[in-house]
Amino acid sequence: MSTQIIYIHHYPSPLGELVLGDYNNQLCLCDWRYRKMRNEVDNRLLNGLQATFEIQTTPLLEETMEQLAAYMDKKLTHFDLPLLLIGTDFQQSVWKALQQIEYGKTQTYLGLSKQLNNPKAIRAVASANGANAISIIIPCHRIIGSNQELVGYAGGLSVKRKLLALEQGSQLTLF
Repeated sequence: MSTQIIYIHHYPSPLGELVLGDYNNQLCLCDWRYRKMRNEVDNRLLNGLQATFEIQTTPLLEETMEQLAAYMDKKLTHFDLPLLLIGTDFQQSVWKALQQIEYGKTQTYLGLSKQLNNPKAIRAVASANGANAISIIIPCHRIIGSNQELVGYAGGLSVKRKLLALEQGSQLTLF
């Protein structure tokens, strides 16, 4: 059996370096290069797809970079990219629910748990949110604590604050 390949590219976004991954013309990775769970996320993808990484850009990765740049320039509020979610059924249900949170809005872990008809699953929802491999595009940054405070984000809380400010039209200096 031939080895499958995830083509990856390092994208120096204005908010920090992202690792983008294309598997069979589907985006499977858009994540912060220096996040704490980098190895866990990478291993989940490599094992789940029985693949290896190869550094090479592709038309999909070019399109992803263009859409990310437009988003950060406040010219795009909705991404239109083919996504491939690699995780458990529960994780995938959380990531799909995250995609329903509108641009400029936020949701709490409890609210997301209730949306999934599982209000006691707050910790599991938080864990799945943290395991998201497609940051920004699957907007895990839109999840906040029940007390309205910013809580954990793979890119760091300062990046989360800037993403929310960008979406909410704040006059904060973003970059």
